[in-house]
Amino acid sequence: MAGIGGYGNCMGVPTVGGETQFHPAYNGNILVNAMTVGIAKQDKIFYSAAAGIGNQVIYLGAKTGRDGIHGATMASAEFTEEAESKRPTVQVGDPFTEKLLLEACLELMATDAIVAIQDMGAAGLTSSSVEMAGKGNLGIELDLDKVPTRETGMSGYEIMLSESQERMLMILKPGSEGVARAIFEKWGLDFAPIGVLTDSGHIVLKKSGGVICDLPLSPLVDDAPLYDRPYEMTPLQDEVLAGEVEAPDSLTDALITLMGTPDMASKRWIWEQYDHLVGGHTVQRPGGDAAVVRLPGQKKALAMVTDCTPRYCFADPHLGGKQAVVESWRNLTAVGATPLAVTNNLNFGNPERPEIMGQLVGCLEGMGEACRALNYPIISGNVSLYNETNGEGILPTPVIGGVGLLADAALAMDMAFKTEDETIFVIGETKGWLGNSVYLRELCGAEAGAPPPVDLALEKRHGDFVRGLILEKLVTACHDVSDGGILVAVTEMALAGDMGAEIDLPDTAPPHAIAFGEDQGRYIVTTADADTLRRRAAEAKIPLLELGLTGGDAIIINGEDGIDLEDLMIVHESWLPDYMENGLGSDDEDDNLYADDDSSDEE
Repeated sequence: MAGIGGYGNCMGVPTVGGETQFHPAYNGNILVNAMTVGIAKQDKIFYSAAAGIGNQVIYLGAKTGRDGIHGATMASAEFTEEAESKRPTVQVGDPFTEKLLLEACLELMATDAIVAIQDMGAAGLTSSSVEMAGKGNLGIELDLDKVPTRETGMSGYEIMLSESQERMLMILKPGSEGVARAIFEKWGLDFAPIGVLTDSGHIVLKKSGGVICDLPLSPLVDDAPLYDRPYEMTPLQDEVLAGEVEAPDSLTDALITLMGTPDMASKRWIWEQYDHLVGGHTVQRPGGDAAVVRLPGQKKALAMVTDCTPRYCFADPHLGGKQAVVESWRNLTAVGATPLAVTNNLNFGNPERPEIMGQLVGCLEGMGEACRALNYPIISGNVSLYNETNGEGILPTPVIGGVGLLADAALAMDMAFKTEDETIFVIGETKGWLGNSVYLRELCGAEAGAPPPVDLALEKRHGDFVRGLILEKLVTACHDVSDGGILVAVTEMALAGDMGAEIDLPDTAPPHAIAFGEDQGRYIVTTADADTLRRRAAEAKIPLLELGLTGGDAIIINGEDGIDLEDLMIVHESWLPDYMENGLGSDDEDDNLYADDDSSDEE
């Protein structure tokens, strides 16, 4: 958390997320997936394919050190008890230098000097030089004695593999070196010509007056091996029938328990440590369905969210992959945004094990199917494999980062109840699916059963319908239904608006299944014009369930004794602060998350 907020916020980038999940499977491999969203003019996008034989290769930014060497290979290896020895492979970042580099690059981009540009990421100077030359079907020659270093005696091997941060590689148009150098020196950054582009098709490295490397580029780029690993698809689990799942003594007691569990508890303790307002364009902060950030100087706004339900992916990778995509699509829709595109971070265990490779194959197939059905393309991605420690792998975790567009930021919807005596509706069909639900895990102690099915055609129809209601201002609050089902979603809306509700659940299935089932494709909305909403839903043939009315300071279910919002708030908000104060490092196993070792999170 300190790294995420401390680096991005110091650069002037607001942290607008904070989605966190807990599971013992991550105890050895804590996952942190950070999506950064930026804006660019469509006709001013810069690419990394090198061009122009004889053009200079320019090193920009901070100096090269020994930090981060073998970072890329570390990320593709299983951990053991000796994980501490991997610490030197972690890069040392400086957000203030990164801010200077950002401003200098943007200033240079306003000129006509750049042919190609790429950051030095995994494998540092090696990957950036090889990729740029390879994409341009050229060769590249580098003099490593000209690379700015901050440590003495660095070998060519160390210089090429260092992952020191805040560095870029650039190809400049002939004659523009003086302009570029002046800009970077003004910002106090290194500007060093370190090589030239050639027609050799090779990467040639020189140091101390001699050639220390001469390799053809094609084996590193175009001719790299394509693996077709054997895989075993995950056996499908049986459906869990709602009538066979133990019912709670009372729905209210079950709701209180769920709102204080690790996954369902408030993550305010996390995101309040971030600056979500730096830059002054944030419209909706963390804690809702999606963050909303206004574009500078415009009415438009971007909505963004990250989503994944790893337990679904473990039980049925194909279905779990679909669900991860559609949940991000629903969250963007719930704030009124039109979903545009997806990036993904594919976090899995060791793909050399057929069952793990089967998880990867299944999730990818499900994600692709959902993206095609929703016209929601995957335009970038990242892969993190070998997430195992001492042979224990993580749950398959294909995190989906979704971005959507609002034509008018003023129309952005949130989940908070606004006014008393508004009608609460559920859009979408509720059958009461309890397989692999939070209820089944937290109240019954079982992680079992097939996850809820996903109907992509219905997801699109329901989402488009809800988005239309929001843009026409026919609803006053909206929230998608996911983990925990209807009662949890209603409670989250009530807590967000500090306003209660009186609801009546239908008797079409066992009460606990209706209350906590995780059927997909559903939204909860409130409206002051119930008749119009009923008519619209009937015309569009959209399932509509009337739950009740907003109002009061409690949530009353089926006429039972109500639960005061104040009591729910205490349970919901206190788990994480209490755990961080008392649970971590405790010698009492009962105090620890899931009665296991150290906690882990996926953000």
